Amino acid sequence: MSMSRRVWLTTALGAGAGAALLPTTELWAQAVDFFEGPPMPDIKPVKLTDHVYMIFAADGFPTPENKGMMSNVTFVVTSAGVVILDSGSSVQIGRMVIRMIKTVTNKPVVAVFNSHVHGDHWLGNHAFVEAYGNDLPIYALQGTMDSIKGHEGDLWRSLMERWTNQSTAGTKIVAPNRVVTNGQVIRIGDVDFKMHFYGQAHTLHDLSVQVVQDGVTHIGDIAMENRIANIDDGSYPGTFKYYDALMAATGAQKLWLPGHGQPTGDMLVTYGTFLKGIWENCLKAIEEGKSESEAKKMVLADPRVASRAKTMLGFDSNIGKYTSLAYLEAEKLAF
Repeated sequence: MSMSRRVWLTTALGAGAGAALLPTTELWAQAVDFFEGPPMPDIKPVKLTDHVYMIFAADGFPTPENKGMMSNVTFVVTSAGVVILDSGSSVQIGRMVIRMIKTVTNKPVVAVFNSHVHGDHWLGNHAFVEAYGNDLPIYALQGTMDSIKGHEGDLWRSLMERWTNQSTAGTKIVAPNRVVTNGQVIRIGDVDFKMHFYGQAHTLHDLSVQVVQDGVTHIGDIAMENRIANIDDGSYPGTFKYYDALMAATGAQKLWLPGHGQPTGDMLVTYGTFLKGIWENCLKAIEEGKSESEAKKMVLADPRVASRAKTMLGFDSNIGKYTSLAYLEAEKLAF
């Protein structure tokens, strides 16, 4: 665009005959809708199994440089069409995914699943309804749908724009339109998608989607390969309970497909070990009457945590916060 967003908005909202005809708030809304951030560069999809492909996000956090490409987008090619497992952080990313799907198959996208409320997993919905119509099924848990339709939707759109210096601008909130429940199986073409939900983990409502024929399960953000996960809305013991229930319900899986990082076959075990290094030390600190700062020293000294300190994305900037959250949750359990 030849004019920056700021210049355009200043012109549009300044004094003048056109500006006088409409209320300022309406002009502002039109201005925001008019502007779009730059296109997302192509990222080649990687085939993981017979039906499943993933477009990997190299970065774990949104920046102006990565234009919000911070979470993986997974798609499944069925005999009836393509199914999206988490649609990305913006309309620009969603459009890029559509371009990449067309390098694999000429089949249309026939369904989208959103794992949870965090915007990097659903803001790309806009691109798919833009391309395939407003009736495109977008599945999520009821709590996720309600949150996106509420203030969380606007919050996440605004946050993503801020974090990326407006690279995601132009993205509209498109909420899920179909509710799923734990244990439900949705057959799409020749592939069965089984829903899993076992309570609060990363957030209050985390949907995992098992691609039954391929022996893989998409887990959103309940576990990550090499990034310290946001657990502000989550629960440590809830996460461990979810892991146990999910592994029991799915049986042996070839791969766990995360929202961040590479898929692995042992992710729930390895990431669970790391989280237990935080949680169990905080529990012990509470039992021994130690302070939060003492608990943090215990956490950092634990080999389960220390072994990840130099390699895990976001470790230094987040370990203190997530130790504090574990300490507070352990304190609540104690009292």
